[in-house]
Amino acid sequence: MSHITRRRFLKTVSAASTVAATSMYTRHGNAQAAEFTLKFANNLPTTHPITRQAEKMVARIAEESKGRVKIQIFPNNQLGNDADMLAQVRSGAIDFFTLSPLILGVLVPAAQISGVGFAFKDYSQVWPAMDGDLGAYVRKQIDARSSLFAFEKIWDSGYRQITTSTRPINSPADLKGLKLRVPPSPLWTSMFRAFESAPTSINFAEVYSALQTRIVEGQENPLSVIWTGKIYEVQKYCAVTNHMWDGFWFLGNKKSFARLPKDLQDIVARNINLAAVDQRKEIDELNKSLMVEMRTKGLQFNDPDPQVFREKLRSAGFYEEWRKKFGDEAWALLEKYTGKLA
Repeated sequence: MSHITRRRFLKTVSAASTVAATSMYTRHGNAQAAEFTLKFANNLPTTHPITRQAEKMVARIAEESKGRVKIQIFPNNQLGNDADMLAQVRSGAIDFFTLSPLILGVLVPAAQISGVGFAFKDYSQVWPAMDGDLGAYVRKQIDARSSLFAFEKIWDSGYRQITTSTRPINSPADLKGLKLRVPPSPLWTSMFRAFESAPTSINFAEVYSALQTRIVEGQENPLSVIWTGKIYEVQKYCAVTNHMWDGFWFLGNKKSFARLPKDLQDIVARNINLAAVDQRKEIDELNKSLMVEMRTKGLQFNDPDPQVFREKLRSAGFYEEWRKKFGDEAWALLEKYTGKLA
């Protein structure tokens, strides 16, 4: 990320407000001017790369469709928490929604497999898997089990890191008894219980206040979310554990999307997938600068050895438990990219 780009990003973060964002994003959804007006919702701030790239995507779709398709963007939990918005996209009340595979796992259990703890060592394993056979398998399960479908290219949330207010995390022993916020997902809860932590499921919109009031001592999220959510203001330590890779499936309601003529479907799908690739690049550039920025804010970083955490999960039976839950076919697809886990 260039100095100018980073400075612009930081300036945007400090200046953003929900009221201004609502005005900006609804301008793109003038129902009177469009033949098809669709709603896209997410749980991320206006400054997050997903929302920023979605804004560019919306403009391209409007231009290529010659104004026939306009998409309203509702960022930052404006339409409810994850559970609320998942219900709305399933019913067709909203048309598109970006959601972590691990939270989608409450509806489609197979979706969680990309978030198995300490599985993907780096992005050289992540993208071949998610753009390849593992991602195709998950999309097939989403399509079969719900009123939803997922576009081909998954968006990047990033590798997740652990922040705490009470002690740095250098080994699995440091996680024992830790009151840690996790998203509402069985896989997250299972992994941190294997580390003998005390995981608590809290929706992201409530995380800052939960940390501020010490309901929980820590949380785990990608650096981009730690920054845009200002988590660094209420935490002291950040362990660069890279314990899970997480993304966002761009979900669509089947019936809603089917109402679009084929030529418009193609325009929308192509631009959503293009935006995903651009968003991945922006996340990568952003993460390279954020550690430096958050150090200036007082957040202390450390780099634990991931292998000792992986061995703890293996000895606790975590991998074997989830191999049985996902089934041999799905697990074999995961290990095709990660190597042997269980």
